[in-house]
This record gives sequence, structure tokens and C-alpha cells, in this order.
Amino acid sequence: MIGTVFRSEDVPADDRFDHWREMVGRMRSPSDIISAHTTDFWAEFRLMELGPVTVWPTSFLPTRYRRSQRMVRQSDPELYHLSLLLDGELTLDHAGRSGAFGAFDLHLADSSRPYDLRPADDLRPAPLRGVGVDFPKSLLPLPPHRVGELLGRGIPGREGIAALLTDFLIGLERQADTLGPADAPRLGTVVLDLVSAVLGQALDAEAALPPETRQEALARRITAFIRQNLHDPELTPPVIAAAHHISVSYLHRVFQQHTRGETVAAWIRARRLEGAHRDLADRSLRATPVHVIATRWGYPRASDFTRAFRTAYGAPPTEYRQEALTDRDQPRNGA
Repeated sequence: MIGTVFRSEDVPADDRFDHWREMVGRMRSPSDIISAHTTDFWAEFRLMELGPVTVWPTSFLPTRYRRSQRMVRQSDPELYHLSLLLDGELTLDHAGRSGAFGAFDLHLADSSRPYDLRPADDLRPAPLRGVGVDFPKSLLPLPPHRVGELLGRGIPGREGIAALLTDFLIGLERQADTLGPADAPRLGTVVLDLVSAVLGQALDAEAALPPETRQEALARRITAFIRQNLHDPELTPPVIAAAHHISVSYLHRVFQQHTRGETVAAWIRARRLEGAHRDLADRSLRATPVHVIATRWGYPRASDFTRAFRTAYGAPPTEYRQEALTDRDQPRNGA
């Protein structure tokens, strides 16, 4: 498991808000933390330390975070704070700008400058939910004066590379219990690459990013595109390359670096067969004909599907389905 989980209900009620304030103060740049819900405060988060990058999915009752110029002078960890808001509304006053943010918006703050981050409705008892990403400013491969243009501005998190970052951050929390400490440095690198690509795109400064960062972001755009189009039997390397405005040879080079040698065609085939394999064992789909499932996963010809499935799993799809559903219908020992 990656990360430490905090839940306010694990702390005595009278101490919850003070405990939360102390923990957040240790994790992020020191700030005044204010809430109208101190007597009934509720919060939870998972602190995920991924090398030099910290990711913390969190939910909390409306709370204000105000960092003054005096606090900046007293202590500056030289961090950027990127926040993805999933539920609720926030307003950020920072670097001479004021911006309002809603669900699936990203916003960036700099620990070296004062900021005031506050909920749109202090008294509303509904939790705010989001994911924070903190990382050293020195690791962002973009000129600081250009990054300053993004402070206090919203970046939509449902479009382009930002959508990949959003999905990755949400997925990190979902998969945290299956990940181990050895995975952390690599995951931190991926997060930083995606953040760099998102900010570079927002500044129209992607050319300033290192080639490996641009390639990683491109590879993730490609794999997301493939997953969204697995049902299409015409999904081929030339189609994928054209959709991303690159040559087929460059597609193969980027993809094999990302997958450590697996070809585009092999990766598509494996994802399609994994999806069909999962659906054939799904009891809720037992009335769905095998050929319908095959078509759903990009195999319009039954013979092609049967041959590919038998090669991958050692049995034809109909036989596998019968065995899988029969095994699941068997009563458990002691039931």
C-alpha cells in the first residue's frame, strides 16, 4: 500500500480541527486555516509520497487557507501546489489574480507568494473533495516567469492532457492499496511529466519541455485514445498516428519506449482480449451472445475472435464462459 490514511473520526471530536490544521501545516506551506465547522469538523485524506512529489487525495468540510507575506518570509519550502477540485467551489486570490474554480478545474499556487484559497460557501456543510499535488519548483522544466502567468488561473481538467492528469490522479487513489513502495518513484515521475505537459500546454510552451516529458505525455494520450476506441475494428497504427498528427514510425518508437517493447498492435489485441475475457465471466452479461461481446471489443468476425481468444487463454470463448460461470455458481464450502 502507498500512503498514510487520515480520518478525522479517528481523533476525539474536540481535537479534530486542530489536528487537521497541524497536519496540513506540516504537509504544505504554513498558512492560516480557518473554518466555520470547527465544532463538527470532518476530513480525510491519503498522503502519498512519490519520491519528491506528494499527492494527497482529500475531502473536508469548507475550510479557508490563507498564506500571508509574513508567512512567506518566515518559511518558504519552494514548492508549487497544484490542486484538482472534484466536488465543490473555491476562490483563489493569488499573484494579483482572483479566480473561481468548480468541479474538475485545476489551479496552481506558489509557496513563495501569498495566497487566499477559500470556499464559495463557508457555511455549506457539504464536503469539498479534490487531489493536491505538491512538488519542488526546481523540478518543473518551465521558466519560472512563464509559470507565474498561470498562478490564480483555472485550467479545465476534462480536456486534452489535463484530462489524462485528472484520470491518473483519481486512479492513483483507487489503486493505492495495490501499489507498493517500489512503485512510488516511477509514479512520481509520471505525475511530474503529466503536470509539466499540462502547464506547458496551458502556456503554449510545450517546446520548452524536455523531449522525454513530451514523449511520456504523448504516449499517455495515445493509450487513452486506444482505450476509447477499442470497439472500432479499424483501429490501426496509421489511424492512431493520423489522429495524433505524427508518423507511423514515430508512433511505434514512442509506444515501444512507453511499453518497454510491446508493439501497438499487440497492446491493442491484449486490451481487447482482456475486456472480452472479463465480460465473458460477468454473470450480469450471461444472456449476451458471445458474438455481441466480440463485436463490442473490436472483433466483428467470430472466427477471428475465437482464434485470438484460444491463443491467449487456451480455450475457445464459449467453453471459457461456461466454465467461468459454472465455477461462480458453485456454492462455497460451508455456505
